[in-house]
Amino acid sequence: MNRYILILFLFFNFPLHSQSIWYDNAKVELETMLTGEQMPSFKNAVITVENAFLDGQLDIDDFGVQIAILKFLVQKKAQSIQIEYDKKDLDKVKNYASLFSVLKDTTILLVNSDTIFHTPYIYDFDDVFGSDDWQKMFVSKLLTTKKGNCHSLPYLYKILATEIGEDAHLALAPNHIYIKHRAEKCGMYNTELTSGTFPIDAWLMASGYISLESVQKGIYLDTLTEKESIALCVIDLAQGYNHKYPDNDGTFVIKCCALALQHFPDFVNALLLKAETRLKQLQAMQKKYGYTYLKEVTKLEEGMKFWDEMNSLYMKIYQLGYRQMPEQMYVEWLTSLKTEKEKYTNKQVEQMNRN
Repeated sequence: MNRYILILFLFFNFPLHSQSIWYDNAKVELETMLTGEQMPSFKNAVITVENAFLDGQLDIDDFGVQIAILKFLVQKKAQSIQIEYDKKDLDKVKNYASLFSVLKDTTILLVNSDTIFHTPYIYDFDDVFGSDDWQKMFVSKLLTTKKGNCHSLPYLYKILATEIGEDAHLALAPNHIYIKHRAEKCGMYNTELTSGTFPIDAWLMASGYISLESVQKGIYLDTLTEKESIALCVIDLAQGYNHKYPDNDGTFVIKCCALALQHFPDFVNALLLKAETRLKQLQAMQKKYGYTYLKEVTKLEEGMKFWDEMNSLYMKIYQLGYRQMPEQMYVEWLTSLKTEKEKYTNKQVEQMNRN
């Protein structure tokens, strides 16, 4: 009888363990990049996160082939592109312009008497935060469908920039990721993949959800280091885990938040996720012990610990200047760049990218 019970236990628990092991392994992989045990690779970090969600079924070879094709197109484009630019970093600026063009414009190239025709990637306004389909946040899905969002598009851009030997810094705004570059002629400038433009910081500030404190404290409109970019992937991993296992107890997610915050202490998305996870755990305690009010969980030692930590996290988030931006407002904010392009586009950078 005991043997029969053991077999049943293993049978019903093995599927969850065999799937979640991909997440455990992925976290370890990302951690080794952050601790320096292996060279940080944003591309490999993205692959690791997406592969975990797909239970190891991501076609990594195809992912690599797609990236290699895009790299080839960008390099070929850079060889023929003509731009108005007179500074010594011309080659770098040509690479950036070529990369932007391949992603956002129709590309026609003649290679060994063959014509290569490549259509652009477009913004997908359906389910912009991946609430219904988390794979909409994936670079692999972007490569397959040619539709992406403010998560997958800048991720792909950064991956390709590295492939061609150039830097591309991710930068954050509320619910949003974009690219920052530096050129001798114009200094630091923004590259916006969702709208295919080069907005000035004033456009990003115009939403009303970026406070002065948040800019001064560097949580928004600042360039991210390579390790901070990997920390984004750690939180992507945790969010994917929540989507895949919505009834999880929060333990794995808290570990991911701790890892990300160790290397990016003011990463507001990690702070938010950790606070929300502690709230979820407190609500589970309330239900378990039959308390009428949430604060009654502070009668428990662990409940008091989680309660204090949650409140400290929310206080820090507020002090950093974070303000929540509703999804509809976010979509309207993105759309405004197209409708008010002349008002918010960096004309000097736009001129550099004409070819």
